[in-house]
Order: sequence, then structure tokens, then C-alpha cells
Amino acid sequence: MSNVELAAAMTMGSLFDGIGGFPLGAARYGIKTIWASEIEPFPMEVTKRRFPSMVHKGDITKLSGKLLFPVDIICGGSPCQDLSVAGARAGLSGARSGLFMEQIRIIKEMRTAERERGRTGVQIRPRYMAWENVPGAFSSGSPKGEDFRIVLEEILRVYDGSATIPRPFPYPWHDAGEIRVEGTFSLAWRCLDAQLCEASHNCAYVQNGIMKRKEPKSCISRN
Repeated sequence: MSNVELAAAMTMGSLFDGIGGFPLGAARYGIKTIWASEIEPFPMEVTKRRFPSMVHKGDITKLSGKLLFPVDIICGGSPCQDLSVAGARAGLSGARSGLFMEQIRIIKEMRTAERERGRTGVQIRPRYMAWENVPGAFSSGSPKGEDFRIVLEEILRVYDGSATIPRPFPYPWHDAGEIRVEGTFSLAWRCLDAQLCEASHNCAYVQNGIMKRKEPKSCISRN
């Protein structure tokens, strides 16, 4: 089976869904998003129109991974305000960015339920997860960079509940890296420059129902 055929057979659940960025990217590769979690009314109206078959599940803190329909991939871009260098830097201890732990909880609960249903090995869902956030995650926490260490450790503990991740030496975290365990688990991260996607050059706004572009000097980029 080719990579394209494999992707087309996959399903996904989207946490912190927003206006459906992850479902849009997934759809372009044939991956179907089954359900999503979002609480803001306007983004939900956008995705209800763009992805009418996607079921909205509401507040992530009220969801149970055991009760959600099992999917191959769980993605999410948890709130960045507490990790961003533009914020107060409360980090993962903050009420908003700390919601990352809800994503981990749901993944663990779903995998536990799958084992209880008799699934084993690679049959256990979700098999994959994706987390998106700001570069400030690399430097957030005390000591500096501790929050990203926690993120990596919590993801690894989906596979091995007693696993630990050491701090990088010397600081800082690299923009890209990977962790492999016994050929059965892998984790990788990469920080991409938004300018490569023209995010800082093609800012736009809506006025009287007409999309208009702003000049680059008027765009604000916060990491």
C-alpha cells in the first residue's frame, strides 16, 4: 500500500480545532476527520460549513477518550498564550496552555479503551498524534525550556508510563529533533519559519465583506 493509499484509509480527531486547519490539511491527503473539539461559536460555524460530516464534541475538558469514536490520529494546537514570548509566560502551569495535558489524557483514555476491546500492538488507536504551538515553547518554564521537556516526556509516556526525558545540555532545545524507542515508537519535532509559508507577508483582513491585503509592514508576528 502506498503512502497516499495509507493516508486515504486513515481517520482523525481534531482538538482545539479552531477553523479547521488540521482537518483541511488532512483532507488534502484523503484523511477524514471524524470529530472535533472547539468551544468558540464562529470557528465552529466555519467548520460546520466546510466539513459538514465532522461531529462537534464541544469542550475538551468534558470529553472522555473512552467514549469518543476511535481514530488513527489525534491532533491539536493547544492555546499558546502562556507559552508565547508575547504573553506572561505562565507556561504549562497556565490555565490556557496547560490544556495540552487534556490532549494527552484523551489519547491515553482512548488507547486504554482500545486494549479493553481486545486490540493489541499497532491496532491500538490512536497510532499517531500531532501537536502544534509557538517557538516560545522551547524557552518556556523554569528552568528555561522545562515546559518543552515536559511536552516530550508526556508524549513518550503514552507509550511508556515510566519514561523520563532529560534536559538538553547545553541549553537550548534544537529547532528539530527526534526520539526513537526500540524501533516501536518515534517522536519528532520541527520548528518552521512562518515566512516560508508567507504568513508574515500575506496578511489579510475583511472589510465590508471584501478580502483585502495589508502591506507587510503592518503585519504583526508574535511567537
